[in-house]
Amino acid sequence: MILNSKHALFAVRAALIALLLVVSGCASWNEKIASRKGYVRFPGKQYAAGEKAEIGTKIEGDASYYGPGFDGKQTASGEIFDQDDYTCAHKTLPFGTKLKVVRKDNGESVEVRVNDRGPYVGDRILDLSVAAGKKIGLDKVGHAYVTATVIE
Repeated sequence: MILNSKHALFAVRAALIALLLVVSGCASWNEKIASRKGYVRFPGKQYAAGEKAEIGTKIEGDASYYGPGFDGKQTASGEIFDQDDYTCAHKTLPFGTKLKVVRKDNGESVEVRVNDRGPYVGDRILDLSVAAGKKIGLDKVGHAYVTATVIE
């Protein structure tokens, strides 16, 4: 079939409109993420590949736990998430950083390793795996104020 110039012009316009719709859809999705309370695209210190967090560094704030919907999926570090491991998500700490997390109101503690990015809910500083969350009682309250100290 031979296209005349009218059909060719229509095809080009249709392709451009489709491209604009796809690009604007991505932009609105990113705006939805960015509009979440507590979301910061580049929070705090950015660590270069292979850089380590300074031992003894402390961070305080709310922590929550995550797992059931993410179990078996790839984390930001590339490893597969296992909700039964003692791991966590933090926005900027280098992957592999080990933390001692102490819940302030009950003194319960757990050691975790950073293997994912997040959390992106409210002002939370950590998302612990289900196992780590249960160890300090987050399964009963959802989230709690903690102090996390870099231990390795």
